[in-house]
Order: sequence, then C-alpha cells, then structure tokens
Amino acid sequence: MKKLLSNTPKFLFFTGKGGVGKTSLSSATAVALADQGRKTLLVSTDPASNLDHVLGVELGSSPTHIAGTVKLWAMNIDPRKSAAQYREKVVGPYRGVLADAAVKAIEEQLSGGCTVEIAAFDEFSRLMTDQKIVSQYDHIIFDTAPTGHTLRLLTLPSAWTGYLDSSSGNASCLGPMSGLNGQRQQFDDTLRTLTDATTTHLILVARPDPHSLAEAARTGKELTGIGVNNQWLAINGILCGDDSDDDEVARAMRNRENQALSTMPDELRSLPRAEVRLSPVAPIGLTALRNILNPEHTAPHVVADASAEALPPGTLSLDELLDGIDTKSGVIMTMGKGGVGKTTLASKIAVEMAARGAKVHLTTSDPAAHLDVSLSDRYLNLRVSRIDPVAETKLYQEEVMRNAGKDMDAEGRKLLEEDLRSPCTEEIAVFRAFSRIVDEAEDSVVVIDTAPTGHTILLLDATEAYHRDVSRNSDSVPEEVKKLLPRMRDPDYTKIMVVTLPEATPVQEACDLQKDLERAGIAPYAWIVNQSLTPLVVSNQVIAARRRNEMPYIEKVLSKTAKTAIMPWQIIN
Repeated sequence: MKKLLSNTPKFLFFTGKGGVGKTSLSSATAVALADQGRKTLLVSTDPASNLDHVLGVELGSSPTHIAGTVKLWAMNIDPRKSAAQYREKVVGPYRGVLADAAVKAIEEQLSGGCTVEIAAFDEFSRLMTDQKIVSQYDHIIFDTAPTGHTLRLLTLPSAWTGYLDSSSGNASCLGPMSGLNGQRQQFDDTLRTLTDATTTHLILVARPDPHSLAEAARTGKELTGIGVNNQWLAINGILCGDDSDDDEVARAMRNRENQALSTMPDELRSLPRAEVRLSPVAPIGLTALRNILNPEHTAPHVVADASAEALPPGTLSLDELLDGIDTKSGVIMTMGKGGVGKTTLASKIAVEMAARGAKVHLTTSDPAAHLDVSLSDRYLNLRVSRIDPVAETKLYQEEVMRNAGKDMDAEGRKLLEEDLRSPCTEEIAVFRAFSRIVDEAEDSVVVIDTAPTGHTILLLDATEAYHRDVSRNSDSVPEEVKKLLPRMRDPDYTKIMVVTLPEATPVQEACDLQKDLERAGIAPYAWIVNQSLTPLVVSNQVIAARRRNEMPYIEKVLSKTAKTAIMPWQIIN
C-alpha cells in the first residue's frame, strides 16, 4: 500500500467479494492519508455498512469528523433515506395536482428495491461530480458494497445513459426511472471520472484464496469492459512472520495461501499489487486501523494452550443442528454478511440432508457465489442450480410482452419494451425466480444460499412492490409470489440459519440482520458460528491471538439464539 499512499489520486474505490476486508483497508488507508495531513472523506455505499462499528462513531448521511484524527471525515450513504428523498423529489410536484389515488399509485411504483438502488447511485454520483463537495477534500475514498452490488452501482452510469439514449423521451409510467430526467450530464461526468486514471484508482480487494482471487479477476474484467482500467490489487489477510512456531493450522493456512497465489489469474498478475498481513486483532478503532498498514507491528505474545478451548455449554455440531429438521419438505436458508461462508455451509447442509434421504435442491441467489455443480453427479437425490439474472430477465421480458403487450398497438408495445430495458427489470425477474424455487419446498428440501445481507433484505422488502409491478404488467400475480412472505414467516416451512464468524464485525452485522428479519416478522431458526479456531490446538502467535479473541463473540451469539452450532476452521492441505 506504500506506493499507493505516496501517489494517491483524488478518488479511491475499494471493491471485492464480501468479507475480504474492504472496510478495514479503506478505513486504514483513509486514516493513513489523514495522518499525512491530507483532508480525507471516507464514504460507505454499502447497504450493510459497518463503517460506524469500525470507526467507533455513529455516522449519518453528511460528513462527520473522526475524533483522534485531524483531517478525517466519514459518512454513510443511507439507501433507505436516500430513497425516501428521491421518491419525494419525483412525487412532490404532483401533490395537489393529481388525485390522491394517482399520487398513491406513483408512490407505490417507487417503493421497491430498484428505487433504493437508483437513489443510492444518485448520492454516489453527486459526491463525485459536485465541485462544492469535491473541492473540500484532498481525497474521497469509497468503501463499496459486495461485488454484485458494486458492479451494478459502477455500471449504472453507462446503463442509465444507454437507457436514456434508447428512450423515445416519453415516460410510459412514473416508475423508478422517472427521477432520472435531466441528469444525463451528471452520469456522463461520473463515468468520465471513474475511467480517468489521473483522478481515480479502483482497488480490487481479495483474500489469498482461489474463490476470492477469481472473483477479483471477474470484477476487474467487467470493470475493464466499461472502461475502468485504472485498477490495483490488494491481497488482504496473508499469514506473515516467522514460521518457526507454525502448527498444523498455520501450515494449512500457508499452504492454502501459497497455492492460491501461485495459481492467481493472469489478469491480476499484471496489476500493481499490495499484500497486507493477517491481523492478530479485530480491525476496530484507530489504533488497530493504523497497525494494519504498519509493517513493524507484531502480534501480541500469547502462550498457546496445549489443548483446544472448551466450547460453552449448549453449542451444537452441524449434525446435531440438522437432527430436528424434516427431510421431506421445507426451505433451509443460509443468511449473513458476505464472506462468512454461507455458500460452503449451504453445500454442507445440502449434502448432509441428501445423505439422510431427502430429495434436495441446492441453489443460490448470490451473484458472487460459487456452488459445486459436481455435487449433482455424486448424489443422485441432490440437484444444484443457480438463479441466472440474464436468463431470468429475458424470460420475464418475454412473458410481459406476451401477456401485457398482446392487445397494445405498436406505440404501446414500444413504450412497454422501453420500460423492460430498464435495469429495474432484472430485480423483478430474479425475485420471481426466488419465489418459484421456494415454492418447490412443498415436496422437497430446498437449500438456498442467499445474497449478502443488504441485498437479501432489499429482496425481502421488495415483496409488496413486486406484487404491484407484476400486477401492472401481467394478468395476475403468480401464486408462489402471493405465498412467499407467509412461507418465510412460517417456522415449519422455512428455517433460516444466520451465519457469522467469531469476530466483532460479522457478529454485529448478524445481530443487525436478526433485527431486520424480526421487523419483517421472520424468526431465525438458529445461528452458525463458522470457521472457529476455538476448538483447535494452535501455537502460531498470530493465530493464537485470534483464537483468544473469539470467546466473547461466541458468548454474544449464544445470548441471541436458542440454537447455536459451531463449525471449526477446516484444515485442508
């Protein structure tokens, strides 16, 4: 990171698969720049932001000075608040002009997840193009959302521009796109800034493991496709130091890392690169953030125990957790912050349920997930699939044109086709596929690896808005969509596993997720603490320090749920 910090452009973007440490690295970089005397603004565009927790201060939608620094400010782009403001900007001019019923109909069309996305982008682009804001800071650093959301966010300038270019200029409805009129210049300026290497660097953050590096390569390729070539690579969490105290776990970690780095995708090898060591402590607070980029910092000395830590009473193994679940029908969902291991656990659960005789369908709604399709060959009663946004969008567009467009004249069909080219259509199409898969659990076990927390909640919140959109464009709402929320709320039909790691930020985000679910009338079935070092024997100083820090977070999880399973860190050489 030293080279980047010595020649830093105006804008920095940290992006990557969930859980790779974007918030930690973006925060550490912001603190380092501020410590060098550069006035810096740190911004989170993640709906599931944990920037408040990392910096130890409650942030809002305007810059807040960070105590303990001279020149660092931070803020969160609050998608829901931004959406409310965006909605009022569109609806306000019609109040008192149109009938109340018509105004309510406009508000309903602007209540879905797509509006939240557009509103967040509106705020994001403003921070990059409004010279009154830009001129106040030497640097503006963006801690972006997990990969799928980030790509959508960063490609919006070209996506919306393309939509406006192809539009006839007449809005066919007052939907989420209606607030975009007159903002063409802002989108052009945003894309121009993103693609200018003299003003912007985009840092692809990855862990030293094959899936994370592959995701970084995919992200880089897609960004190159929209002209964002000014990319760097930051590999976070490398086990450094003297290997003389290595134990079985440490050796396995080093072997994994070395294998992953030696087989890194070629497109990543050509990028400027920084390697950041594995921190022995949670990256919470200014002291820990300053140590992240300090190569002289060493792990605290820890006397490793000769045996594994004793787990608190009441914790279960994964097998014990699944013992009470029906093998004939129902939905099992793994939910949580990106990077906590939802996909791996969903696969383990699916395999275990298949081994118990269940007919299982394993699927994912996470665009960044990697499911092992070969499981279908190894287990005849296990089917693996993925919700493909492109394919689902095409099917949905064809269905709407076939149903809603069948009696329209040529101009009406043209306007409908225009609506369906909007990026919002994909959200509706994917949501419909999600509802359809949940419907399969009437007579089989469906295991769903869900998207990272923020996107998942937006997906669940979109239900009523989805009903309205489908009603506008179809003869009727599909039965599986009508049943979705009642099924999600039925503990006999749906069992949600909240997945976390025994660390400060993942546990806090899992707690926030549980609150969001409870507000939606959904009670989690259990929590799973994944990749725990506590049950293992370790002697490496960094790993021993990390193991010592786990217990308070495991105990916090136990206070939140009646069922808690502990999954040990897996030693795979």
